[in-house]
Amino acid sequence: MAKGSAGRSAKWFLAFMLVAVIVLSATGVWNPFPNLVSWINRSQPLSEPDVVWQQRVGGTPKSVTIAGSTVVVEQRTFVESRSLATGGKLWERKADWAAVAGGETDPVVATGKLLEKGYELIDPETGAVRRRDTRASGVWTYRNALLDVRCSEPRECTLSRWDPRGTKPVWTAFLPGVGTGLFADNPEVLGTRRLTTKLVADDASGPETMPSLLGFPVDGRVHIVDTATGRVLRDVQPGRADRLVVVGGRMLRIEARAEDGSCYFTVLARDPITGQEVWRRSGINLRTANAGGCVQRDDPQGGQSVLVGVGPDGRETILDGYDGRVLWSGAEGEKLLSVDDRYALVRSADRQTVIGRELGRDAPRWNRPLSPEGASTLTRAAAVLVDEKPNRVIALDPLSGRELLTLATSAKVLAVGSAGMVIGDGRDIGYVQFGTAAGVPGPGPGAPGTSPGPDAGPGDVGPTCGGPKMEQCRPADSGKDG
Repeated sequence: MAKGSAGRSAKWFLAFMLVAVIVLSATGVWNPFPNLVSWINRSQPLSEPDVVWQQRVGGTPKSVTIAGSTVVVEQRTFVESRSLATGGKLWERKADWAAVAGGETDPVVATGKLLEKGYELIDPETGAVRRRDTRASGVWTYRNALLDVRCSEPRECTLSRWDPRGTKPVWTAFLPGVGTGLFADNPEVLGTRRLTTKLVADDASGPETMPSLLGFPVDGRVHIVDTATGRVLRDVQPGRADRLVVVGGRMLRIEARAEDGSCYFTVLARDPITGQEVWRRSGINLRTANAGGCVQRDDPQGGQSVLVGVGPDGRETILDGYDGRVLWSGAEGEKLLSVDDRYALVRSADRQTVIGRELGRDAPRWNRPLSPEGASTLTRAAAVLVDEKPNRVIALDPLSGRELLTLATSAKVLAVGSAGMVIGDGRDIGYVQFGTAAGVPGPGPGAPGTSPGPDAGPGDVGPTCGGPKMEQCRPADSGKDG
């Protein structure tokens, strides 16, 4: 009996010690098996080659943004920040919504709670509150600015512009009308809809640069605001059959009429200051109506200052919102996959290739094989191709087609920065660097699998000018933002 009792005592002692070790390890007091715990907590590797780091976050991410030296992960009821270098958690706080403003050197995280006014601006590295507001109902986050709106009465609202880390507003403007719908982060403004794919997050590039003009839908009218000065340039009532948007510094009125069982469209662009018509095009379907009766419920597709439409011949077309020029018109059977102010990604008519184009240039820049099941999208730093059978993610320089990385993975691309990208599957996220993920630098434009356009020089290292009107020039390897 004594021998059996001793055996049971030993078992109880071992069980107690095991529980103690687990508790001490879980609470961070003492971890005798750091590598073992790390291995247990880590799911299957996200990619091959392996990512720089892989972490499991508290919940399925709503959004992921590379903000300077950090990765900001928005989840359903809280937001957390992690080191871009290691993936280690820097801080966490409760929030119903979160959005990043600023660029690589001055990022901030705006957070708030639903149905409550006010927001906080948080330093993504330290978690310190840089500025706190108690009255704003809506916030818009941009790469170079932050806007907020506060309404003391239903028809008395003020709109303010701030530098991302500023402590005083750059300007404040009166915004009349009922402010219903101007809540939380990035409420609707009237512009363009991105061409997206479910394999890459819609906001993978992070915040965009604030346009020169914004159109705010308030109380059934459109208020057009000059974002440099805060001046309200126009207060326009759209017609019942019209869609009014602000694109490329112009006020566009898209008219639709039903006739002979079809919808007929006319686009009129006006200078928002003078009200004078500056260009007009008929017969271009901007895909603003998706139901019978030609009712326009959607903004046009496009990117920043360009518009995407379908011509009378059924071919896709890209228009400059500023002057109405045709920047690209597809050949028969070609399909536009993604577009921004400078580039376009086009699927070939045989559906076997993606073609990289620079807007305003006739010859393609490069082409790359892509299966019919694959997809691609443009981000600020890279053209991202996602292929299937086998599952791969490929990042290319959007100008030259130079390969930045190739991963064997079925994970979704969540965020793209100047030096790499964050991919994720469920609660697992990981970071991979350009040029180093595969162990060797990516091939140049003439390497196997990548064909440059006929006019592309070796490496194509000349100056890169942003925008179809060449309004911003920069060195080819500067201005790469996270």
